Amino acid sequence: QVQLVESGGGLVQAGGSLRLSCAASIRTFRTYSMGWFRQAPGKEREFVAAISWSGGSTSYADSVKGRFTISRGNALNTVYLQMNSLKPEDTAVYYCAADRSRLVATTTLEYDYWGQGTQVTVSS
Repeated sequence: QVQLVESGGGLVQAGGSLRLSCAASIRTFRTYSMGWFRQAPGKEREFVAAISWSGGSTSYADSVKGRFTISRGNALNTVYLQMNSLKPEDTAVYYCAADRSRLVATTTLEYDYWGQGTQVTVSS
């Protein structure tokens, strides 16, 4: 059974940084592309960042480009999201997701597995 467990969320002041981690219990983790999404209260879940199975390709939402960096450690079955220069509008529950297609995916429908989420709150 596939499990994705996010960690690293918390409360941070505007301009600060957080690093999210997602540990995946997937035997063939290196064949999955991975993504991060977020959902703020009263809003739909939105794409944040994605990385291909090899780590060679990445994609970012315009709202986080230049501030967030997605990476993966295949030996540890983990994907990371480094978030710098955080803004109050980044406040949301952040979800990790896994996609069997190996390609960079930017929509929720393309992902096969989801974590439970971790709360990120940015104070002004």
